[in-house]
Amino acid sequence: MAKADLQTIVILGAGAGGLAAAIALGAAGYRVLVLEAAAGPGGKLRQVTAAGQAYDAGPTVLTMKWVFDGLLARCGLRLEDGLPLTRADVIARHYWARQDREGGACLDLFADPAESRRAIADFAGADNEEGFRRFTEDSARVFALLRDSFIDAARPNPVSLSRRIGLHRPGALFALQPFTTLWSALGRYFPDPRLRQLFGRYATYCGSSPFLSPATLMLVAHVEQAGLWLVEGGMHALARHLAAIAEGLGVRFLYGEAVRAIHSDAAGQAVTGVEMESGQFIPASQIIYNGDAAALGGLLGQTPAPSRAGGRSRGRSLSALVVCGPARPRGVELAHHTVFFSENYRDEFDAIFRDGRPPDDPTIYVCAQDRDAAGQLGEGHAAGAAERLYCLMNMPADGDRRLYQESDIEKCLTAMDRRLAANGLTAGRLRDAQIVTSPDRFAALYPGSGGALYGKASHGWMASFSRPGSRGPLQGLYLAGGSVHPGPGVPMAALSGKLAADLLMADMGSTSRSRLAATVGGMSMR
Repeated sequence: MAKADLQTIVILGAGAGGLAAAIALGAAGYRVLVLEAAAGPGGKLRQVTAAGQAYDAGPTVLTMKWVFDGLLARCGLRLEDGLPLTRADVIARHYWARQDREGGACLDLFADPAESRRAIADFAGADNEEGFRRFTEDSARVFALLRDSFIDAARPNPVSLSRRIGLHRPGALFALQPFTTLWSALGRYFPDPRLRQLFGRYATYCGSSPFLSPATLMLVAHVEQAGLWLVEGGMHALARHLAAIAEGLGVRFLYGEAVRAIHSDAAGQAVTGVEMESGQFIPASQIIYNGDAAALGGLLGQTPAPSRAGGRSRGRSLSALVVCGPARPRGVELAHHTVFFSENYRDEFDAIFRDGRPPDDPTIYVCAQDRDAAGQLGEGHAAGAAERLYCLMNMPADGDRRLYQESDIEKCLTAMDRRLAANGLTAGRLRDAQIVTSPDRFAALYPGSGGALYGKASHGWMASFSRPGSRGPLQGLYLAGGSVHPGPGVPMAALSGKLAADLLMADMGSTSRSRLAATVGGMSMR
């Protein structure tokens, strides 16, 4: 059977996972239709317009470029073909509370580990410099152990992961430190609590608390040092670029098309197609669902189980309050990525995960979208003109249970400005022009999530094994996105799409071989 004769494969969602799946399938010659409820591609790689300018309003960091290079190699392309990229020399700038009139304590991390070691020695002394050397070595080791055995592989269980790494290598298994929290592990490397706070923040990259997440997440340090890239036009340009590549492979996109239900056969065992909100039915025997796994049951007609008051957000990852808009910042110097740390990190995460409320003293991440990695404004930026700022504070994922009123948002913005000022920055946001996205808005954008931006929180050593894998609950249904294996983040979601597409193609190949065997067998019996 020629691939062109096969029924169209339907992908629900044009986020990073759906786009990656579309490219993998299109490159292999399959007919693909992508249905996206939004007006364009991207999913969480979204864009908003404030005061006539476009802002990235979702992920702002591109790492693990090898994921996209491997995907696009299937169609003879590289990521930078038609998408200008710049490798950042400064990974991020970090500020703590201001100790004098000149501003807060500041530390830059660099793409060059030797530069970072020198900066840490100047900032916190020789003991912390030595700790950083050991930390980078161990984080690289953890990443090397997990890249092929877990990150870029079908979802394992603890036993199969141990086999992949090698049961004869107990030292390697011990290096993963699955039963130690990230915060506890950091104490072995860094006497200075500010550095524990800095590297503990890596837990938030998967929407989690460093006090509850496994030490395995130290691998994020290696991921960043292996390459952090700035995309010309912002991260949303990456989504548009991937969609254009998919279209060049013959993939069709229908935007503004929301799906009401996924239908199955009379036995409830295999998918038969999707029903659109418009009432149109699109037949399909292979579907890749690129959405939050928590919303899948509703599309399959399952009634959600009742929950206790306040219990619906249990296990969810972080949400956020994101502010995008023009600003005239004053005070300490911004890099492209700058973090302003709170006074008490544990209190911040206790507020979110234990108490289910916005933190009174949040850590603030600022992306200065008109600046290069080191913080220089572009040549075309007029002197004295406002620049584009993206400010984020972590929030509880309660967007399906709480409607954030203007007074709630104002309280959060006040806490945000108070922390920035304590660390030396007056943001100078032009409030009449800014766009604010709160957890309830994220819940509306991403059905089933409650505003959680990373699926389930990675709390406890079993969390990574509890995410769904590529195979869905029905025959012909496959899963992709940041809420499934291998986890959240743009490259990880892209990997999930590639894994889903590869599994789908393997299943279709197996089916074709079975049909061929049956045909040959029938002929031989005649």
